[in-house]
Amino acid sequence: MVSNAALRNNVLRHFGESLREERKRQGISQEQLALLADVNRTYVGGVERGEENISLLTIPKLSAVLKVKPSALLAQAGL
Repeated sequence: MVSNAALRNNVLRHFGESLREERKRQGISQEQLALLADVNRTYVGGVERGEENISLLTIPKLSAVLKVKPSALLAQAGL
């Protein structure tokens, strides 16, 4: 059985990888993404590394900047 902490870390890491892949695919820097989504650049880096527990309110902000549906980022992460 997977512990809650392991599940949480796995989910956050996979989402962060999905976000990073899409951001890089579009040629957008972390700083640009953060500025356009009105979030802190260090927060974006933490999300991409799976260190930050991203909120349901922030996912759509980042998705809008990347012009993808939130569900696409989640699906790309296998969630």
